[in-house]
Order: sequence, then structure tokens, then C-alpha cells
Amino acid sequence: MDEITCLSATALAQAIRSKDVTALDAVTAYLGRIEAVNPILNAVVQLTADGALDEARAADAALARGDVKGPLHGVPMTLKDSIDTAGIVTTAGTTGRRDFIPEKDATVTARLRKAGAILLGKTNTPELTLYVETENLVYGRTSNPYNPDRTPGGSSGGAAAIVAACGSPFDLGSDTGGSIRQPAHFCGITGLKPTSGRVPRTGHIISYEMGALDSLTQIGPLARYVEDLALIFPIISGVDWHDPAIVPMPIGDPGKVELVKLAGAYYTDNDSVPPTAEVAASVRSAVSALSDAGMTLEENRPVEVKTGVGMWLKLATADGGAWARRILEAAGTKEIDPILEKRILGHNPISTPEFTALLTEWDRLRSAMLGFMERYDVIICPVNAFPAMPHGEAMSRGDGYSYTRIYNLTGWPVVVVRCGTSPDGMPIGVQVVSRPWREDVALAVAAHLEKVFGGWQRSPI
Repeated sequence: MDEITCLSATALAQAIRSKDVTALDAVTAYLGRIEAVNPILNAVVQLTADGALDEARAADAALARGDVKGPLHGVPMTLKDSIDTAGIVTTAGTTGRRDFIPEKDATVTARLRKAGAILLGKTNTPELTLYVETENLVYGRTSNPYNPDRTPGGSSGGAAAIVAACGSPFDLGSDTGGSIRQPAHFCGITGLKPTSGRVPRTGHIISYEMGALDSLTQIGPLARYVEDLALIFPIISGVDWHDPAIVPMPIGDPGKVELVKLAGAYYTDNDSVPPTAEVAASVRSAVSALSDAGMTLEENRPVEVKTGVGMWLKLATADGGAWARRILEAAGTKEIDPILEKRILGHNPISTPEFTALLTEWDRLRSAMLGFMERYDVIICPVNAFPAMPHGEAMSRGDGYSYTRIYNLTGWPVVVVRCGTSPDGMPIGVQVVSRPWREDVALAVAAHLEKVFGGWQRSPI
């Protein structure tokens, strides 16, 4: 494995600017790594090698003239296949978009390119990003780099797998019910789901045209190192004058957060699906490390963590999946993945009075959760009840994924960082949840946990 491909994006950007490494070196090294691991993982589903090499040469020439494009000048990246990339096939895992080539970049794509990043390719996702494993009828199944017999999670499974295997320094995922955080946990990397209203969804397959469900979906970075989340997050954030939900809130500096001034709550069990002993132990180890750093933490779980378990699916299926069918119709999809058909589309719509009552219930949940958070700066808890499981067994042991959806319902920011390992060698992450708009706090806490526990570790592949 080339040492260039193990660097953080932050360190690589600095090395390119100081001319210790060329952009061409970096792109070439990452393309070689993708060539080595992708036959096993099936994580990168569209490769843009020629364009990336041309852009790398141009980046080096610009740097020689003293022209630095931005903070990611010459740094390679991959992007989830649900995010539009001009001139490059973007399927979102649905057959109707098998040959779809967007005319425009998504807002986040354009911002990263403007900052100097170079696209290596697109990464796999389940159809419309709507499942907890990464498999679709266009590209097939993606595997976990720590054990190819295991799932990398979903829906940003391709992104997490290739980043964990050092085939890309970072990627962007999207998260409607845990789709950044679950793959980060399963693949032993770090990921940030920002506050609802931070990052424009313009050009993402699930955008801002969701009506009452609009606040559930967020786009955020996946990387091997927490410092890279802090680097990328401000680049992709902010008003784009298209996504009407985006709020021009200031972004705090994680480096200015003092852990000794923070108070936190933690829980190991959401009282719906019990975690494995190792998952619970990883949370307790994280709590111990933060206590040693001077934080005040107490075991306390909001009641809504349990009562809200079923609410996400009720909301997502309240109209009988009509919102998803509209996306499929716009894509021209005729052949629909049976998983999507069963999970989202195979429900009867509820009545309008029932739906407005459900929205009221959701508002009450969010209010109660805010009341709980008034006493705390962070919550530490599991990402999933289980480490990565064998392909096809995502829901067979119960809905271990229920640990993430409560924070889509609240819209709060969450960082996942690796803090443990299962007996069979699979990574275990924890969620660091913070107050709305305080990504800086979650990032600072996650950075400390990464320092204590080592964070990402090289995969066997």
C-alpha cells in the first residue's frame, strides 16, 4: 500500500501545497489502490481516471505558477453515486438512470471542485439510497474491506468501503436514517451528519422536494480522520439559493472547544434492540476516556429514544411511498429493487388526519428531545446494536439500525468515530451527538476519542 494513500486529506493537501507530493502522484497512487481493491469490494462503480489525471496535471501546473485553487488543491476524492456530477453517469442505484449523465454538478460537487478536489469516481449506493445494505440492480453488491463476506452498511456503503480501504481520502455520503453513520461504523472510519439546514441537497437524488419529510436527509463527509471532516464540512455548507431549507448559521472551530467545560449523557441500549457486549463496552470506554479528559458525563437516556423507534418508518411510508414513486417515475425506472418495493413502496397510505396527527407527534418528540438536551452538550451512544453482519442479514437480528434514526428526527449533528473492535475483527464506532448547529463540539469530542483509541485502522485488503 502506497503511504500517500494512507495520509489524511488534510496532510495530503499540505504536502501538495508544499510540493513534497504532486497532485499527479496522489491521483496515480489512489487510482492504483482502487485498481487493487475494487475487484473485491465493488465500491467504485464509475471510474474517471483519464479526467482525474488531466486535472492533476493541471493542478500541478497551476501550483507551479503560484496559483492555489483552494484548500483541497490537487486532493483526490470519490463521491456517492446519488450526488450529481456533470458529464459523469449518476444512477443513484436505480435502473431508470443507468445511463443518466447530469448536465450540472450538485451544489456540493461544485463546491468541492472549486476548492480544488479532483474526482476519481462514483461510489455505490442502494436504490435511491433507501436501504441499510449497499446493493442495487445496476451495479450489484458492495463488500466490507475488513471482511468481504460482511456488508459495509448503507446507503453510503460504497463510499465508506473505498475510503476505509485507502482508495480515496474522502467521500460524501447522504443520511436520511443513518446512511452516513452506519457505514462509518461498519467500515471503521469517521463520518459527519450535519445539522438539518446546513448543507444544500441540490443535485442529490433525495433533495429538498420532500415536503414534510424534508429535514430527514442531510449530506456530509466520510473520511478516515476526524480532521478531514472539519476541513470538508465548511466547504460544502451554506446557502446555495436553491435549497430553501438552508440556514446561514456560523460554523464553530473545533479547536476552540474545551472538553473540560462540556457535560454529556450516555446510554448503551435504546431499549428496543439490545447491543452486543462489545458495542456496549465501546460506548463505556468512550465515556471513560472523556471523563478522564475532564468532561462530566452521566448515564441518562431520553424516553424518546425508544418511543421514536417506529416513527421514522411511519413518516417515510405515510403516503404509501408516493414520494419515492415520484422520484422513480422522474428517473424513468420500470424495474424496481424488491427491497425498495417492500420496505418503502409496499405500504398503504394513511389518511390526512392521521398524517397531521403523526406530524404533531413528531413535533412533540423534537420538543421533548430539545428539553433533554438543555442539560447536556453531547450524547454518547451506539451507532448500531451490532458490528457489520453477513450480507443479506441486515434486519434478521432486529432493527439494530434504530439507534441512528432518532437523530434524523431531531435534525441534530452527529459524528461517528471508531472506538472498538468486535471479537471477529470488525470495527465498532460510537455516535457523538451534539446540540443543533454545534458540529464543532461533536468534532472536538470525536477528535479526542480518535486520539485515545486510534480511530481508523488498516483493513486486511
